[in-house]
Amino acid sequence: MKKIVLSIIGATLSTGLFSQIYLAKTCEISFYSHSPIEDIKAFNKAAKPMLNIATGDVQIKIVMTAFQFEKPLMQEHFNEEYVESEKYPNAIYKGKINEPVDYTKDGETKVTVTGKFSIHGVEKEKTINGVITVKGNQIMLSSTFNLHVADYKIQVPSLYVTNIAEDVETKLNATLEPFKKN
Repeated sequence: MKKIVLSIIGATLSTGLFSQIYLAKTCEISFYSHSPIEDIKAFNKAAKPMLNIATGDVQIKIVMTAFQFEKPLMQEHFNEEYVESEKYPNAIYKGKINEPVDYTKDGETKVTVTGKFSIHGVEKEKTINGVITVKGNQIMLSSTFNLHVADYKIQVPSLYVTNIAEDVETKLNATLEPFKKN
């Protein structure tokens, strides 16, 4: 009897713990670089955001080779010359939401997330503005922010320096659902 009671308590506690973790159902990260010579756009649908609603911790893993460009040559240059995807395959952001969010009712909350962004082997402190929208059992994350290319030691060859902006506009839109242990 004691084992049954402990099993029930354990199952209840673990279910509560897992329901605090939300994982991406869908996610798109894009970036846009405007310069006098050309505009560069790329989209990535392979990013994996995670949110712990109990602690406010946010983590996002971005596979660099998953960015899709309009022109194959742009994608090749991005992966081989700029972000060196073979050497630095992922960008990772780990942060914490600074404002309280009520996840028990539907609504929209403007937030800031402070954490560390690791790109191209360089880790930098970064605070990002965003919006968290709660709708039923889903949580939507959205944000638009700039990344300064030089901050991450991404070197642009002098031949292309007028083709790529110093600051790249980055957008994130993700829909997260509660983690369910199978």
